[in-house]
Amino acid sequence: MSYKEKLKDIKAFVFDVDGVFTDGSVYLMPGGNMSRVMNVLDGYAVVKALKNDYLIGVITGGNDEMVRHRISYLGIQDYYAKSHDKMVDYEDFKSKYNLKNEEILTMGDDIPDFHMMQNSALATCPENAVPEIKSIADYISQIKGGSGAVRDVIEQVMKVQGKWHDDNTQSV
Repeated sequence: MSYKEKLKDIKAFVFDVDGVFTDGSVYLMPGGNMSRVMNVLDGYAVVKALKNDYLIGVITGGNDEMVRHRISYLGIQDYYAKSHDKMVDYEDFKSKYNLKNEEILTMGDDIPDFHMMQNSALATCPENAVPEIKSIADYISQIKGGSGAVRDVIEQVMKVQGKWHDDNTQSV
């Protein structure tokens, strides 16, 4: 079955942060702070998806307050930080909304995302994911993490389901 055929059944997205919403870089700042960059193209698609009643979960091994703030600002309520086993958090998200694996698209870029991606209906990754993740991905975006890969998969799902159209979603 082509990955495109699975798009019509997607009701929820589960994303990693570093390497997916970001390019995976961490900028070391004075005072020991770290900084990351996220793309507004991804933000726009997230807000649009939430307005169209898609569920979005973010599962990350990190615990950065600025990332938490950005995810919250976009309207994502299901944020799992300091995840030591992403399958546990994936199952919690799935159970919370009574979802089936067949209704979930995941996007990850590195080994900690492996099992979560294997269990979802549609495993996706950015262009710059590690080889082990690319080997199990149903779809490899031509876009790198942090450059619109999240938007790529959200837009594809919404277009197939007839929900990607002009509206009043603001750039974020």
